[in-house]
Amino acid sequence: MCLAVPGQIVTILEPPPDRENGYLYRSGKVSFGGILKEVNLAYVPEATVGNYVIVHAGFALSILDEDEAQQTLDVLHQVRG
Repeated sequence: MCLAVPGQIVTILEPPPDRENGYLYRSGKVSFGGILKEVNLAYVPEATVGNYVIVHAGFALSILDEDEAQQTLDVLHQVRG
């Protein structure tokens, strides 16, 4: 079983303009309860700072609305104890 976790985009790091297929290298800092990780944003090119995204294995797979993200985070906190 795989687990994808919601996090909030804090910053977006655009690739250098001289990179061919630069969108593949688009990444950002995502906050997971205050822990920042660099995440690849190639699959969500429309994502902006402040968006919540579902992340699996270092890749943001989709954008969530804030309510959905908070519901998932609440359940994860309950499971954790």
